[in-house]
Order: sequence, then C-alpha cells, then structure tokens
Amino acid sequence: MLFITIQELEAAINYWRSQSPAVGEELALCLEATALAKPYALMIVQSSQRMPIDVLDESARLALQGYFKTKQNP
Repeated sequence: MLFITIQELEAAINYWRSQSPAVGEELALCLEATALAKPYALMIVQSSQRMPIDVLDESARLALQGYFKTKQNP
C-alpha cells in the first residue's frame, strides 16, 4: 500500500496554487488544489502524518499524479 505524507500533500497543494492562483472575490482554489484540500484537512484534524493513497477520490489521485509527474520531469 502506498502512502502520501502530509508534507507531500501540502507541497502538491502549493504546486497547484502556484500554477493556477486563487481567483475571484471568494479566492476560489483551482480544481486540483480543491481536490487535495479535503484529505489535507482530514490529516490535520486527525493529527495524521500519512494517508493511504487508495482512500483518496479520483480527482485527488489525479492531482497528485500530475504533481508527481512534474517532480520527475522538471
């Protein structure tokens, strides 16, 4: 089973925020950052340092995959 750490999740959110900054008066996050925000919040509330990747929904997994691809191919 593969896990994502809270530090990796935070880095992924920050990556997507830098690629597509929040917009509008409500400062809405891009779809990728939004998808990762819920598992990140759960980890904080649960004081968890890592989470199994397979419990993430499809949009969060896709956002993570996109982030990890950029780390492999700068």
